[in-house]
Amino acid sequence: QVQLVESGGGLVQPGGSLRLSCAASGVFYSINAMGWYRQAPGKQRELVASISRGGSKNYADSVKGRFTISRDDAKNTVYLRMNSLKPEDTAVYYCIADSGVRYWGKGTLVTVSS
Repeated sequence: QVQLVESGGGLVQPGGSLRLSCAASGVFYSINAMGWYRQAPGKQRELVASISRGGSKNYADSVKGRFTISRDDAKNTVYLRMNSLKPEDTAVYYCIADSGVRYWGKGTLVTVSS
């Protein structure tokens, strides 16, 4: 079992920045891919960014050039640096980790508003 705990969400003005963190704990052999999904009100959950164990990264077109995903395997932690935030980035952001099965965090709310 893997438990994921996200942190770093909050209220930020348009153009601002936030960094999300997600720490994995529990009993597991290894974590392969980690990443972030988001779900805005009234919309389907969508992949924001993912990073493989080898460091390969994948981004949604809507966040390319603004968001950066990284991971620290020694800490079993994945990060999402979000710059130039827009109101349309407002959503609950969910961390995921793949370790044979996919685990989900409970989410952290990001609100971009003036």
